[in-house]
Amino acid sequence: MRAELSFHSLFIPALLPLFIASSLLFVGIDLALSRLGCYRLVWHPALFRAALFCIVFCAGSLLLRPWH
Repeated sequence: MRAELSFHSLFIPALLPLFIASSLLFVGIDLALSRLGCYRLVWHPALFRAALFCIVFCAGSLLLRPWH
């Protein structure tokens, strides 16, 4: 993964678009899980949500890394 992306001669960190995409995907998964009532089954819903976001973000970063 490149360290920076050039967007109209503005350098942004490469993880920023990934973070935004992961956040949008996480919101969708979170809404689906809360509508299904899955958060009643976990011990600490806030901790579960934080771990779920970490999983989504890390999976996205692993999918975008260059394969050698």
